[in-house]
Amino acid sequence: MDAAPAAIPESEHAARRARLLESLGESVAVLFAGDPAGPGDHGDWRPHPHFEYFTGVIDEPGAVLVLDPTHPVEARRAALFLRPLDPELERWDGHRMEIGQPLRRKVGMQTVFRTTGLARFLAEAMRRTRLLACLHPLAWHDQPVSPDLALFRRIAERVPDARIVDRTDLPNVFRSVKSDAEIAMIRRAIAITAESLADAAPQIRPGTNEFAVQARLEHGYRARGSRGPAYGSIVGSGFNSTVLHYRANAKDIETGDLVCIDSGARWGGYGADITRTFPAGGTFSSRQRKIYDIVLAALREGTAAVRPGATIAQIDAAARLVIARAGFADAFIHGIGHHLGLETHDANPDRPLEPGCVITIEPGIYLPDERLGIRIEDDILVTPDGHENLSAAIPRDAVDIEAMVGGP
Repeated sequence: MDAAPAAIPESEHAARRARLLESLGESVAVLFAGDPAGPGDHGDWRPHPHFEYFTGVIDEPGAVLVLDPTHPVEARRAALFLRPLDPELERWDGHRMEIGQPLRRKVGMQTVFRTTGLARFLAEAMRRTRLLACLHPLAWHDQPVSPDLALFRRIAERVPDARIVDRTDLPNVFRSVKSDAEIAMIRRAIAITAESLADAAPQIRPGTNEFAVQARLEHGYRARGSRGPAYGSIVGSGFNSTVLHYRANAKDIETGDLVCIDSGARWGGYGADITRTFPAGGTFSSRQRKIYDIVLAALREGTAAVRPGATIAQIDAAARLVIARAGFADAFIHGIGHHLGLETHDANPDRPLEPGCVITIEPGIYLPDERLGIRIEDDILVTPDGHENLSAAIPRDAVDIEAMVGGP
């Protein structure tokens, strides 16, 4: 497996911030990393993906990035605010650095303050501009208001003529087009997934529990340097193969089952998203093979439609037509795919694809009455002259899938 860096270079994060500052014009914007875990919550913490994309800082819950394009001091146009130190808490949760050159080098930013100074910093910015730009995704009416909009509303109550504008398009546009470094991360995640699937496939036998297959797969991720899956792995056998987001992974595999595995390793914050459907014991029935080949044809047709200027709706239509013509239109119950990156369902600017976009193509046919669900999914890079299947090395033809499992 080719070596790949485990982190995006800080120079790239700096370039992203510079581009964002230029795009903001005179608007002030803030990005929140997200709140620290609550008491008793010992799970992994990840920052909001917008914050991670523009800073690369992944270990500072409660941090805030302030973007102030009109600040007279260039070094203060992008300022990072971190929670105050708490030595007693950090004896439990881990040491944090004092503000100084070592910390500034670590985060790659010249201006680092504590969040106790955030209000004053924003008040000074508002003396120069009355324009505030929302970058966090806007919430639905039945959800909490996005954190930057909530903050800006409080500011607007105190600053005459303050105006709030919607620039939530900017992070989505930036994030949807991957750099060479980001693509390298995704390639590595896919390579880890490919090798781990090869490890797990021979375990797909009648009598084996779905979780045992999941455990073997995810052990492969970690043994190859990944911190784990990019999302909750799906290992659904029999009827469970027809449940799109099945997560229990608790049933014993039975003779004649199909096993749908939807999983991907994470590398440096970026994930793979791969689905393959296997016959328990290594042989498709004639009915299973017929439907499998229809789904595979839809995958190929959808992939062929990927090019700069295409929309995901057009790609969906190309794949869906194959399934509809075969008589299974009502059995393809989801969209064809999504952008892939820091999130499995990554930032989507809702516009035609550009070179550097990475998307999934994942047609499926689901027949609950037959306990038969088949989905096949690849990760596709949009190139200047078309596309590249980043997961092409993972078998997808029926005979190769059978070979991965092995005969009876």
